[in-house]
Amino acid sequence: MTHQSRSVLIPEGLAGERVDVAVSRLFGLSRTRAGQLVVDGLVLVDGRTTSKSERVEPDSLLEATIPAPKVVEVVPQAVDGMEIVFEDDDMVVVDKPWGVAAHPSVGWTGPTVSGHLAGIGVRISTSGAPERQGIVQRLDVGTSGLMMVAKSEMAYTVLKQAFRDRTVDKTYHALVQGHPDPHTGTIDAPIARHPKHDYKFTVRSDGRHSITHYETLEAHRYASLLNIKLETGRTHQIRVHMSALHHPCVGDPLYGSDPTLTAKVGLERQWLHAVKLGVEHPRTGEWVEFLSEYPADLQHALDVVRNIS
Repeated sequence: MTHQSRSVLIPEGLAGERVDVAVSRLFGLSRTRAGQLVVDGLVLVDGRTTSKSERVEPDSLLEATIPAPKVVEVVPQAVDGMEIVFEDDDMVVVDKPWGVAAHPSVGWTGPTVSGHLAGIGVRISTSGAPERQGIVQRLDVGTSGLMMVAKSEMAYTVLKQAFRDRTVDKTYHALVQGHPDPHTGTIDAPIARHPKHDYKFTVRSDGRHSITHYETLEAHRYASLLNIKLETGRTHQIRVHMSALHHPCVGDPLYGSDPTLTAKVGLERQWLHAVKLGVEHPRTGEWVEFLSEYPADLQHALDVVRNIS
């Protein structure tokens, strides 16, 4: 079967929600996939095509034609600059360069952490969706630093739960524009997909609970170096939260960075690096920590900012 047709009456509890949200929740699809179905004209409300942002009313008939998902395969491909920081029978920790995705996805043809591990002969857990097997956390393509992958099935289960329970120490350094006030603080603001831009997120009252803790390590003329700890792990969380404070990461045009400063420091991506990852080892229960130094492009940009001061 290449597709399936589904139909349902909008329940009272979804009254006033966007069409893509209703499709996602009622048919168990990701918000991105639900939105694409709407754009492709495969979703009808009371027999007519609609837009993603239209609001649904109770007892309206929602119909969706859902094509079979595209199969995305892990292509073995060793990645220059990817380093193994730690490996045992249960887990592997890599230091990911920027420009590398965590795993394959529709529309991404570049290198991936999964492909790198397959390319160098590291066998990982078979738990999870086929293209995301073993993946217990992700870093944005443009973010560098430490990322953990499960090798044993036991480790996959334990590590996934540790991330859900927020017992993992995820520490990042970010170079942001200006000077956050206060210089140390907590951002508690829900994050949702942006209503008008695909692949972008924003602070919205109907978003998912998201908490970011930050402290200023260095304050310079145009930018501040922050130490950031994530209590939750939403997509683009640091980038969204810092942008909401009007202090976007340097080199992050998607979230409002100044192109002049980006050019001055020579960046091609956001200044954001996962510097530390700490977790209880899934088998021994021992606390283990891993550290990563800044890659050359981020170090250069920081040096330029320091010299401007």
